[in-house]
Amino acid sequence: MSGATRAAAAPRLYDRTSELAAVAALSARAADGSGGVLLVTAGPGAGRTALLDRAVRDCAIRAHRVGAPNGNRVPWSGVRALVSALAPTPSAARRAVRTARGPEGVAGALAVLRPGEPLLLCVDDHHLWDAHSRTALDAVWRAGPVPWAWVVSFAEHHRPPDVPGARLLRLGRLGGRGADALLDDVCRTPLPAPVRARLLDEAAGHPGVLTAMAAHLSTAGLPPAPPDAGDGGAAGRVTDDGVLSEVYRGLLESLPAECVRVLTLVAIAGEPDPAAAGSGTARPVGADAVLAVARAVRASPEALDRLVAYGLLRGTREALRFEEPLLRRAVLGTVPPSRRRDLRALLAPSAPSTSPTSRAPAASLVGAAPLAPADGAAPAAPASAGVARGRAELERGLAVLADGPAGDAHQVLLLAASLLREGAPEEAADARFLAMEAAWAAGDPEACATALGWDDTVRAPGTDGCADAAERDFRDGMCAALAVRLHEARAPLARVVARDGAADVPRRLLRAGAAALVLGDMTSAVRVHARVLAKVRAEGRTALLPRVLEHLAYAELRAGLHERAAAHAREGLRTAELTGQSNAAAHQHAVLALAASVSGDRSAVTEHAGRALRTARPNGLVQAITLAEWSLARAELADGLAAQAAARLAPLVGQGPRSGHFALRMLVVPCFVEAACAAGRAAEARDAAEEFAVWAGLGVDPQAPAQLARCRALLAGADDSAHWYGEAVRHHEETGNDFERARTLLAYGKWLRRRRRPVEARGPLSDALVTFERAAAGVWADQARAELRATGGAVGGTATAPPDAVGGLTPQQQRIAGLVAAGATNREIADRLSLSPRTIDHHLRNVFARLGVRSRVELSGLLARAARDARGTGP
Repeated sequence: MSGATRAAAAPRLYDRTSELAAVAALSARAADGSGGVLLVTAGPGAGRTALLDRAVRDCAIRAHRVGAPNGNRVPWSGVRALVSALAPTPSAARRAVRTARGPEGVAGALAVLRPGEPLLLCVDDHHLWDAHSRTALDAVWRAGPVPWAWVVSFAEHHRPPDVPGARLLRLGRLGGRGADALLDDVCRTPLPAPVRARLLDEAAGHPGVLTAMAAHLSTAGLPPAPPDAGDGGAAGRVTDDGVLSEVYRGLLESLPAECVRVLTLVAIAGEPDPAAAGSGTARPVGADAVLAVARAVRASPEALDRLVAYGLLRGTREALRFEEPLLRRAVLGTVPPSRRRDLRALLAPSAPSTSPTSRAPAASLVGAAPLAPADGAAPAAPASAGVARGRAELERGLAVLADGPAGDAHQVLLLAASLLREGAPEEAADARFLAMEAAWAAGDPEACATALGWDDTVRAPGTDGCADAAERDFRDGMCAALAVRLHEARAPLARVVARDGAADVPRRLLRAGAAALVLGDMTSAVRVHARVLAKVRAEGRTALLPRVLEHLAYAELRAGLHERAAAHAREGLRTAELTGQSNAAAHQHAVLALAASVSGDRSAVTEHAGRALRTARPNGLVQAITLAEWSLARAELADGLAAQAAARLAPLVGQGPRSGHFALRMLVVPCFVEAACAAGRAAEARDAAEEFAVWAGLGVDPQAPAQLARCRALLAGADDSAHWYGEAVRHHEETGNDFERARTLLAYGKWLRRRRRPVEARGPLSDALVTFERAAAGVWADQARAELRATGGAVGGTATAPPDAVGGLTPQQQRIAGLVAAGATNREIADRLSLSPRTIDHHLRNVFARLGVRSRVELSGLLARAARDARGTGP
């Protein structure tokens, strides 16, 4: 969990002879065409980047070092940086990026850029690269022997890349001679012998600390008095806590905030007693003492588990310690004096934490932590006590999940899982699944992985906390999917669907339904959730109904069964309101809003989306927020307000704090591309479509290939659009979802009509009209009907104006006149009809002349009278 090191890199390397020899041997293999992968790991300031720079400088073949781009959260930014470093021109780089994203992958892009040329490629800070780029590189390395040499560095508190046959090097501390030589190299002026000796002793061979302290002493000056080597306290130190904080800042900034808070508590609790002689050594800290006050600083027991799993903390339950003493001081260097005093006061009641007889009630909180009891220590609290508290926390977590912030529910449910893990593993599995659902609702993939227990994999076999093989498959598959390693996710998740989908236990059925949704298997998702609904109804479990109906309605939406989804969402809304589950009600409102955007009921969309957002925003329900905003934008697009729809959707499909839910963002892209193309934002639409193409290639959504072809048709030139529309229709025929197929046919018919091919346009427009009418998609049917009328095709319905006046207008003129009567401006009409304002003005002048009116007010009055006459004479 380390970020980039902030300490300055040393101009030379010391004590790295074996590491450089390993790089040289790898380069020689690359020159012979065999290549390979060398993994390099180290902590902050140990010189990972310096080693890679030296490797590039000394290499006999072409070599490049590529670090994590500044926008490392942007998909494909890492691959873009890699190929840009090798490409001779920007245009070649752009072509290579497209190749790397396609079926050929990164290997194909490199082969095009440097055909047959041996390369040494140094990938720095692999853990900071974006997920898409990491996945693409992993695919190259897993494919077998590679023709290039790769040196890949990553922080030691992260998992190494999964590369078969790769060699792993760990950069250790410098020896005495190496540290002495480094200090000679980086000191601008010689240090006094006592200061030098003390600095070398305190830095303990840490290159980053030696380099940073040399720079600090050269600017801040030497200590005011020679250090007292006989006192280990702060008064005799040469190293400065603030400088240590800078060296370790990348690591601390990369940790979750609650983990930093727990580190701070351990550092404060372990401060030496200033009254004791030789008090420079940190005191042992009991986990119970820390956990007893963790909640007061908004930290959960799981944060302590994670710090132990990362290797930042070590020891037993009764005697925790920092793996690196310098890290403890770095943490203290970030805490202001006033905050230290507050934390000391908070920890004071639990100070005698090392005594087995003085354990606080919070001892049960670490029952699931990977800490072993000290030899001779009293046994941990009985499992029954932990189970009782775990069940209480599970109940509280369910209450918060139903009617509170999703993030809070996630933390409480994780606590319940840790308490139940040893004594009640099946209930612990329930708690972990619910914690994952809370994190999913909040749109937090990292929290989902935490709930699934990815850190359990560091434990011994048989002690990974999974209640059964299905839970293990679910955990492994979901973690792989969250890390965009879908090739690893499919097999375990498919086993979950097959095994749990035939069960009679609701929690197992819900797990199978979630796995089916992630796999994109909507048929199985609908079937499994319908099965669990029948089971819950039969057992009379009213409190569980809203959650089950929420999942079923969402699966039906994804499958294109909009009316069924709306029916189940209405039932779910009633039961959610009856049982006081406001979060479930918000999700049901969001589903109803999206279903209403299909039928074209704008008032229903506005009402349901508004009610969803009123609950979802304060409770952090990112999934419900994304669905609600998507429904509003789709209604705007159906009304012809493309610019407004594009503006609403742009943040959802982009990156950053306003982006949509991680599992829904790509589903929104086709709608955004359609709106953006109509609104004149083709460049943004093209970027979104490129990312969507990569996602469609993963095969997790059966509708994606057809939608991608429609996007390409909208973005293509006149010669290629017809081909892509044909491809889209062909894919729709294979996957179903009549509504999406009708949208494609409508777009195709519009395209044909605007190219003066009205006879050809009538076929797709007629098909779209029939489909929309069958789906009760009123506003979309109106669009298809108007387009069909503009081609001269026959449509059903009655005229809204008398034949001697309004009936004499062309279909396009009638539509423009109706929009003017409704109060729309020429610009709004142009956006709605995908025409220019000048064309609208031309049509409007002809309407005025034919009807004998001179203003918009007169036109509105004439149309109103014509409509009344038609109603009075109609059947």
